This record gives sequence, C-alpha cells and structure tokens, in this order.
Amino acid sequence: MKTTIRQRRTASTPRRATPELFLELRGRLTDRDQAILELVWEHRVLTTHQLAAIFFTTPGKARDRLLQLFRLKALERFQPWVPVGAAPYHWVLGPLGAQCLAAHRDTTLSGLGYRRTTALQISHSRHLAHQVGVNEFFAQLHAHARHTHGAHLDKWWPERRCTQLWGDLARPDAYGRWSETTAGIPGPATVDFFLEHDTGSVTLAKVAVKLNGYEALTEATGIATPVLFWLPNARREAHLRALLGTPPVPVATAVHTPADPATSGPAGPVWLPAGQDGPRRRLTDLPNAFPPPTGTHSRTEDAGCR
Repeated sequence: MKTTIRQRRTASTPRRATPELFLELRGRLTDRDQAILELVWEHRVLTTHQLAAIFFTTPGKARDRLLQLFRLKALERFQPWVPVGAAPYHWVLGPLGAQCLAAHRDTTLSGLGYRRTTALQISHSRHLAHQVGVNEFFAQLHAHARHTHGAHLDKWWPERRCTQLWGDLARPDAYGRWSETTAGIPGPATVDFFLEHDTGSVTLAKVAVKLNGYEALTEATGIATPVLFWLPNARREAHLRALLGTPPVPVATAVHTPADPATSGPAGPVWLPAGQDGPRRRLTDLPNAFPPPTGTHSRTEDAGCR
C-alpha cells in the first residue's frame, strides 16, 4: 500500500525542468495548448472551470489536459483556501510554458517579461478574487459564444494593457468588444465596453468617482464607450445607481450572474442603463440605449488609442 501511494504522488508531481522535457513539451503542444498558455499569461490566472468553459467540451477533458500540461511544467497551479469545501485549481504560466511562448514570439524569457516568482505572486495577492472575477466575466462570454451561432468575443484586453493605453485618464479592469447576430437584423451587432468588476470591498463613493476618468477619456478621444459596472448583489447595484443618477458617460449596471444558459450570463438581458428605469438590455443592445454625445463615435480603437 505504501508503494502504491508513493507511485500516485510521483505521478501527480511535475517533472524537473530539463532541455529534454522542454523538447517533449514542444513536440506535444497543440494549437489549443498554445492558446491556453497565451491566455493564462495575458490574464495572469484562470481557474479550471474558466479554462473548461473557454476551450473544452467537458470539465473532465479540461482536467485531464491541464494535468498533463502541469506535469510538463507548461502550467503551474494552486488552490486558494476557502472556509467550506475546496476551491478549484487556479492556473498560471509555468517555466517551460514561458519558454514555449518566448520561442513562439521569437524572443527570450526576459523579452517576454516572465519570472516564475512574479507569475506566482497572484497566488497570495489580495487582488486574486478580483482578478478571477474579471476573468469569469469574459469566460462566460467565451462560453456563450461557443454555443451561440453568430456570437463572438472579438477583444479581451486585461487591466495591464488598458493601463498602458489609457492609464493617465482611466484604468478599467478590462476592455472588451462583443458581437452577436440578432434575429431579423442583417449582420452582427457590436459593442465596445469598459468593465468595472466590483467585489464590494471599497465604498460606493470610490466606485462612482471612477467616472471622472472615463469622462476625461471620452473628451480626449471623442469616443463614448459604455462603462459596465458588474456588482455582487442587487442591493449594492441599487445604491450605486442612486449615487450615479444620470452620469456624463454611458453606464450600465448588472449583478454577477452564474453561467446559466437561461440568462446567457453577461451577454444576456441583464444590463440596466444608468438614469433609466428599464428594461434591462442585452449587451449588444447597449449602444442603442444611450443618446450619443455630440462629437463622439463608438469604436474605442478608432481614435488613436492603440
């Protein structure tokens, strides 16, 4: 029995990083694996559930492949402490995965910006839950797109990239572009948006003051991009809406929803424009929910923001 336990422990442990293991990983890496490495690196950390929703047909297939990538040191994993039950595995880029990305981009680990200690910092960061929540929003959009003809997540930029582009004015948690075909309307409807994922950890006054930066960004770029506040409960949403009134930039609010096909998650009719009583709208309906400010247009990339 002791031998069996030792063998099981060894089988679940990643092997030591060696040139031979790197070559083995390069030979076994699929296009989907490459996309997983890219996404985990770009967005810092993704859970098993999120990666399953984005890339796999079943959770079991996701667990099996992620375990293989873990053993090949392409990914590393950790489980945050939770008071009840067990948290899902959280995945970050591993050292050999970083080498594969660097080689794919024709650069070095230094050029990629990868350091193992830095990649693992998120595991004990106080921002972990917030980052996972932001990524959950986009994982739900990905999952909806995979099962909905004509739906597509065109852009998903993380906070780091947003800060590089607009950080002197506004610092969204993420920027996205979502397209979806509507029955009876030719061509897909598209919406650009900034995401503000709220966990309830700061005062609503601090949340509301963020709109000052978005107003300055709108004036500087000539782009009226909706700001989406994704809130933890209906009570907090109601209080924020009362505080915002009718803001100077397009704003819509919704409550964190589970990945439920009946509601389509954040793609569905969950968004309530600020300053309006209803109805709640689908994500792609939001551009038509606000009167366009004078001298603005709708594409966030169109005013030299890249």
